[in-house]
Amino acid sequence: MLCIRGVVLPEREERGFWIDGEVLRAGSPPGGAAGSDAETVVDGEWLLPGLVDVHTHPGAPDPGAPFDEELLRRQLGEHRDAGVLAVRTPGTSQRMPAWVEEDPELPRVTSAGRWLATPGRFFPGFGRDVSEAELVRAAVEEAAASSGWCKVVGDWALDEPAVPQALLASVVEAVHAAGGKVAVHCQTAEGTRNAVLAGADSLEHGMHLDPALLDRMAAQGTAFVPTLSVFGSKADAMRAREPSVRRDLWLAGWDTMFSNVRAAHEAGVTVLAGTDSFPCGTVAGEMDWLVRAGLPAHAALGAASWTARAWLGLPGLVDGAPADLVAYATDPTLDPAVLNRPSRIVLRGRVVR
Repeated sequence: MLCIRGVVLPEREERGFWIDGEVLRAGSPPGGAAGSDAETVVDGEWLLPGLVDVHTHPGAPDPGAPFDEELLRRQLGEHRDAGVLAVRTPGTSQRMPAWVEEDPELPRVTSAGRWLATPGRFFPGFGRDVSEAELVRAAVEEAAASSGWCKVVGDWALDEPAVPQALLASVVEAVHAAGGKVAVHCQTAEGTRNAVLAGADSLEHGMHLDPALLDRMAAQGTAFVPTLSVFGSKADAMRAREPSVRRDLWLAGWDTMFSNVRAAHEAGVTVLAGTDSFPCGTVAGEMDWLVRAGLPAHAALGAASWTARAWLGLPGLVDGAPADLVAYATDPTLDPAVLNRPSRIVLRGRVVR
């Protein structure tokens, strides 16, 4: 029997818990915390309900590479060892194998099935290539075969047309009618606008987002996953390139990302942390980028923890919740670097670190 006591975030309240199988129970265990069968594994530290990466693609090292289940296991393990206890995979080259959900040592995975790519809008053969006429049916199929999500590549080359707004709206309507949700990759002004006007559930990247759309996003619940760290890592190299239409469009989009992320948060849009990069387990770095963009540290940490969990339908540290938590020696909202040094990681009721 495991006992835990510490300061719970985001409430910043000191609480005690005990673990009943894979479930968290509030208070002291039967017989009291000092009972002969009780072991206190966390006492007086800062408690988070597990970090979350809502945009990660484990299982293939590079575009075009075959899906590798052993690599998938290792990369999910990288997430877990960093305290990332829940992930969303908005697109993989193959559907998530059933054993992922059944493995007690791996994070909880919300899958969006295979990327859905219409002609000329993705790496050929890396996702599920469909015609525009097939897109609606394929989206419903992928959502039904995964965790209720599908992922549409809404645009691709920065100087080429995006998936038409009317078609995206049909996708969203059909998937919502089936009880699912739609994530849209968008990096162009047209693609981002089409995704918002179609009512997508999440914008993945959202480069060239028009700030005039933020109130609509907030009202309809469209989340913004800006993946700042992967773009930021490329910015200097892009500036060093010879000028071209695509290079200049990319930089124009990047140069507005910080202000758009800050404005989105201020408008009430749910801003979430996703890395879209390797190695896995680096969502703490994405939180740093969100802070650099202007989010308060508390909101940036929520984007990588409790806010993201609530958005995925996962509870925080409350009675009856899954026993998934991470403990830190100091307050991570004041010392974000501590996120890279978890003192305890508890997943499905077991201490994994």
